[in-house]
Amino acid sequence: MSRFGYLPHTNEDRDVMLRELGVASVEELFRDIPSSVRLTTELALPRPMSELELNKHMEQLAGRNRHLGQWVSFLGAGAYEHYQPSVVDAILSRSEFYSSYTPYQPEMSQGLLQAIFEYQTMVAELTGTDIANASMYDGVTALAEAALVACQHTRRDKVVVASTLHPDARKVLRTYANGQSIQLEMVPHRSGVLDVQALERLVDADTACVCVQYPNFFGAIEDVRAIAEIAHRHGALLVVQAYPIALGLLEAPGKMGADIVVAEGQPLGISPSYGGPYLGVMAVKEFLMRRIPGRLVGETTDAQGRRGFVLTLQAREQHIRREKATSNICTNQSLCAIAATVFLAYMGKEGLQEMARQNYHKAHYFRQKLLEVPGIEPLFEGPFFNEFTVRLSRPVLEVERSMMERGYLFGYALTGSEGVSGEGVVLAVTEVRTRAEMDGAVDALEEVLAR
Repeated sequence: MSRFGYLPHTNEDRDVMLRELGVASVEELFRDIPSSVRLTTELALPRPMSELELNKHMEQLAGRNRHLGQWVSFLGAGAYEHYQPSVVDAILSRSEFYSSYTPYQPEMSQGLLQAIFEYQTMVAELTGTDIANASMYDGVTALAEAALVACQHTRRDKVVVASTLHPDARKVLRTYANGQSIQLEMVPHRSGVLDVQALERLVDADTACVCVQYPNFFGAIEDVRAIAEIAHRHGALLVVQAYPIALGLLEAPGKMGADIVVAEGQPLGISPSYGGPYLGVMAVKEFLMRRIPGRLVGETTDAQGRRGFVLTLQAREQHIRREKATSNICTNQSLCAIAATVFLAYMGKEGLQEMARQNYHKAHYFRQKLLEVPGIEPLFEGPFFNEFTVRLSRPVLEVERSMMERGYLFGYALTGSEGVSGEGVVLAVTEVRTRAEMDGAVDALEEVLAR
């Protein structure tokens, strides 16, 4: 070990490298760097630790963190605590999957290609569409890419965006739009859902697509059919950002008129993991097959008539079309996509439906109990899935800090950028929450608000 820390090079190794470079010393190697910008003293680092000391030190640092095993969480707003079957990690830990990033030699990666093909099939069925790609980076960038697909297909440059989309998704859309000279038009909301009358006024012959969230950021369920009718009447596409667990109970967007369905795939067997890596889901109707970015795995037969899998239509990306390509995305989140595949296969249709039902009923139970507490009132009425919004009689951030002291992560505070006045908070309830946990949170909140 050298005096510089955990570096593998010995003095002899450095001498060999210096001789190869034709210099006599490290100082001579860096002679072109002005002395005025060189560090002339030793770095102010603590003394080196042994392996045993370092392990204990890292354990102490890790112990300062708190995780979802220690908190009762009602925080959603894009990242959710859901059931993760142990079979997901068991299969992902196989080296055939976790060591393969992207199938650069697809004909040699039949197992991986088959897994991705199964993922595409399940996503298409879940979203009610015809074709899904092999996944994208995350849900919000998948939404922005979907807007680019719509602009390319319609040859228009106006995107109408619901203000009930997640604020982060709207920011990413704005970043993409600025780089592509795309005009964004925001549609206000009324009672927590998109204002359909305002949408009627904004959608016109220049509109490429309408982007909505289902259920939306406030947890409310948008009227996708009515929105699709307005968009299609003007020749525009409908892009829906869906919550995949909700599709176990709610009608699939593709069956209600959505042309492109995107989603954040994190709820499908992937832990919140401090914000990533996550999984971007994208699925489309067949007429957009040659427009979507990323990769498509197709099924075929070889010269002997045996079933096989290949990457198809990848020529539309940077390989050949280059500047004519819809996007510069040419890879996918293979490992996270396989996690979603294992999750969906393990849960099956009935399992996903039961999971969705538990989300729905537990969220409605919790909301009813909260509204019995003095100082809490509903912010919006109307149908919702597993997220809802209430208004508190005290500042939300103060309440959240007090609830954290009692072991609860109490929702996502609305800041005003969502077009909501007052002390609003978005709460999420998933299948992992118990009645005792929800009752305990209600009791704790009643105590906090009474102070």
